Amino acid sequence: MSERGNRRHPHPHPVAAGQESVWDYPRPPRVEASAEHVQVWFGGVLIADTTTSLRVLETSHPPTYYLPEGAFVAGALRHTAGSTWCEFKGVASYFDVVGGDAAGAGGDAVAPRAAWAYPHPSPGFAALVGHVALMPGAMDRCLVDGEVVKPQAGGFYGGWITSRVVGPFKGEPGTRGW
Repeated sequence: MSERGNRRHPHPHPVAAGQESVWDYPRPPRVEASAEHVQVWFGGVLIADTTTSLRVLETSHPPTYYLPEGAFVAGALRHTAGSTWCEFKGVASYFDVVGGDAAGAGGDAVAPRAAWAYPHPSPGFAALVGHVALMPGAMDRCLVDGEVVKPQAGGFYGGWITSRVVGPFKGEPGTRGW
């Protein structure tokens, strides 16, 4: 990072063959379909499995994966109170994620407000209807094409870091002003 006045500016990491830089992602974000095999494990059980997810790509952020609601086992998502607002996507509603031996019947592991959706997204984000994103750091593990995902740092963001993407990523120490 270099200093320009009081503001830090990131220097994108080099991109190798087969990789993409989060600094080439747009702002406002773009939604794109993905045929990657995405699996989510929580409470020791597989709670979601799909090859038809969506990736939301935004400058400085690793992709956030949105899985079709139908990719989750019955009982894995439980609506919860509250909402937030995204300047691009609109109002998000939240879910507790439920897993464990009895995932379909209530489960024994709960990650509060660890998943969200946009039931009525802003214009340009209609593809997100019927899809759910989740915090990979709140799950046992998330996989993309068999690779274990590293969660985006910061505890606020839902990005999924794989070897396919390079940063630096917003959320890491020293990135607050980006």
